[in-house]
Amino acid sequence: MKIVKSKADLKAALQSYRSGQAKIGFIPTMGALHEGHISLIKNAKQNADTTVCSIFVNPTQFNDPKDFEHYPVTIEQDITMLTDASCDILFLPSVTEMYPEGIVSLESYDLGYVETVLDGAARPGHFQGVAQVMSRLLDAVQADNLYMGQKDYQQCMVVKQLLSLREDDTMIHFVPTMREPDGLAMSSRNRRLTEGQRALAGLLYQCLVSVEAQNGTKAFDIVKKECLDLLEHKGFRPDYVTLADADTLEILEDYSPSRNMIALIAAFIGDIRLIDNLPLKK
Repeated sequence: MKIVKSKADLKAALQSYRSGQAKIGFIPTMGALHEGHISLIKNAKQNADTTVCSIFVNPTQFNDPKDFEHYPVTIEQDITMLTDASCDILFLPSVTEMYPEGIVSLESYDLGYVETVLDGAARPGHFQGVAQVMSRLLDAVQADNLYMGQKDYQQCMVVKQLLSLREDDTMIHFVPTMREPDGLAMSSRNRRLTEGQRALAGLLYQCLVSVEAQNGTKAFDIVKKECLDLLEHKGFRPDYVTLADADTLEILEDYSPSRNMIALIAAFIGDIRLIDNLPLKK
């Protein structure tokens, strides 16, 4: 695996692949890699000749400075995992490389409705930061295919909107969430959980399964209250338990069999905010 730290070196590294008409698959990450990230690499390798993974902890998408400070950095372990997964290129830029003019007064993007709800409402400015860094990464890699984990479903939708705004030909792929044996969605944040918190964290997935299982048997308001009560009883601070149109992220008041639906959840356990989602079967 080739490691490059500048956009110029990345362009040079990709030139030989492009001259051979190779398809390039891109996996953007913030490091602290786990098997969920590796599943993105594997998906990319099925559809691309060359895989590029970036590791960059983007400061502009953290509306809580403490969250940025505490984000886990495990670069040596990450490099080993990517090498074992046969990733071709690791792009490892600095903040200065990505934002040579600094991070003040950056551009803004008209992301529309998808930016205003759920995590967009809970974390003001977060998705603008996602769009800012993704636009720079997309310019640098110029990939044919982009692979992102479905666990961050709203972020996937934001990037899909960004690609549309850019009139970008890169095809985005939402890769199914990888889970621990108890259902907890794999996430870099899980490393910060205490043993006791980790034992409880699978409850988020249990709530999502309950939302799916009771489709057509109860009103969603009742199911939602059951989930909120359970989480609060176990010491969580729920942010939201909601049902949305999977194609638009429009919030739904109740189950709607004619739509593609997705259940989404976010809750704090201690000072750690966990999110998850589950597309509902028709």
